[in-house]
Amino acid sequence: MKPNIIIILADDMGFSDLGCYGSEIKTPNIDSMAEKGVRFTQMYNCARCCPSRASLLTGLYPHQAGVGYMTGNAGIREYQGFLREDCATIAEMLGKEGYSTFMSGKWHVGGNYPPMQSETWTPGNNDHPIPVQRGFNKHYGMLGGAGSYFHPPYMINGYNLLSPPGQNYYITDALTEEALKMIDEAVVSENPFFLYLAYTAPHWPLHALPEDIAKYEGKYVNKGWNKIREERHEKLTGMKILDPKWKISPKDEKAPLWQDAREKEWEDLRMAVYAAQVDRMDQGIGRVLQKLRRLGIEENTMVVFLSDNGGCAEFLAEDKDKPEPMRYNMPTPDGRRMHVGNTPDRKPGADETFMSYGLPWANASNTPFRLYKSWVHEGGISTPCVMQWPATIKKQSIEHSPCHLIDLTATCIEAAGAVYPKELKGKKSPVSEGESFMPVLQGKKWKRERPFFGEHMGNRFVRDGEWKLVSQHQAKDGTGKWELYNMNDDRTELNDLAEKNKTKRDELEKKYKEWTERCEVLDWPPGKK
Repeated sequence: MKPNIIIILADDMGFSDLGCYGSEIKTPNIDSMAEKGVRFTQMYNCARCCPSRASLLTGLYPHQAGVGYMTGNAGIREYQGFLREDCATIAEMLGKEGYSTFMSGKWHVGGNYPPMQSETWTPGNNDHPIPVQRGFNKHYGMLGGAGSYFHPPYMINGYNLLSPPGQNYYITDALTEEALKMIDEAVVSENPFFLYLAYTAPHWPLHALPEDIAKYEGKYVNKGWNKIREERHEKLTGMKILDPKWKISPKDEKAPLWQDAREKEWEDLRMAVYAAQVDRMDQGIGRVLQKLRRLGIEENTMVVFLSDNGGCAEFLAEDKDKPEPMRYNMPTPDGRRMHVGNTPDRKPGADETFMSYGLPWANASNTPFRLYKSWVHEGGISTPCVMQWPATIKKQSIEHSPCHLIDLTATCIEAAGAVYPKELKGKKSPVSEGESFMPVLQGKKWKRERPFFGEHMGNRFVRDGEWKLVSQHQAKDGTGKWELYNMNDDRTELNDLAEKNKTKRDELEKKYKEWTERCEVLDWPPGKK
């Protein structure tokens, strides 16, 4: 019997933000998946929202899928900002095997949607494909990258654009509700189903429900980001997710010591709202799991949870009265002004505010690693990943083998008995880059045969067994020089061996160059003369 498959994707959530990955945030439902499933300790994403989604949906590197950067169109097919026609989506592949295919959530691989210029939106045209054109029978959710949780812009249901919702709406709950309806519909049809549940939580803005915020307000004020990092690192080590010999990375130099932080109560509240966003997402996942049990289909349903990138250190500067206001500075439906920016004179959480939780808390989210979303050091590309599938995964385990989103896609394709097409719409398709880790789910040993790679905004890496070659394009010295780490000894990337082991450095750099040629990855920025 073909399994049902549910992929649940969080947005901008760090490596240590789940209870089963060392967090103080309450995530009992995802934790319950870990208690009877597999936790991956070295699952990698593509460092940013849309590249990760393009990769997950196609099993290819994001450049091969057309989303080498973001959703803007650079006039180059690898950087066109929307899924290429020659790349099949997992929904298209599973649909050919008799699956009902559903999506509830954030798309963000279908071109650009300026939120303040809705008259320019062209969903469904050649350079703005929508989910129901790429294999999904039904879709409800957001076409773009971010927006209000209470009044989200660019929402769509199938082919129909929706007006920003009014009162008593919260997007995390709405996405859960739609997912539950889709599961009910799938069961009635008696077909196996694929559901892609792509939450916007906990991506900024900091918007949460009062009852969820109340669980965490005051929880951080006496500890701060330094203590939270230490506690999470200790828990991760105790859980055997981290090797005890891996030291926690130093506090980011841009983050003050907690005792020196200004506005501690406001900082506490920012993290409390972020935690509330994660908490509410977990509540929704609990409802999905409960639905599977109630319908008697839990046993043969593969459920996967992971994040699209690491914690986000982006700062939302105060908008005030700029001639060209921030792109998200839209009034609420009842006409109240949106207050954009991380300003301590306002509390985060309500619908007329638009804040982020900032670098110091992102540093805590990514414990024990360095850097953040958009970088390809461990803090940017390491995702918690939990899988349950009772019919196949017979006992709890922790898997330490390095793997990538493309391997998850390959595993789902194998589980469904599907195949990657050799061509699509008369065009030759790129060859699958993923390697199925089905043996892991069957309780067997598994190791990736080939290295895997990544590039985002000039940040580059190669992971080949125990070795990682990585480069930071935005480095202070401006050189973007290669760093080399032995990940068995030093996963927190503290001891650069690039000069001590030039042979390995040069070997991996050669592999990286070969990869860029095969996948048409260009120097950053693309199109530079």
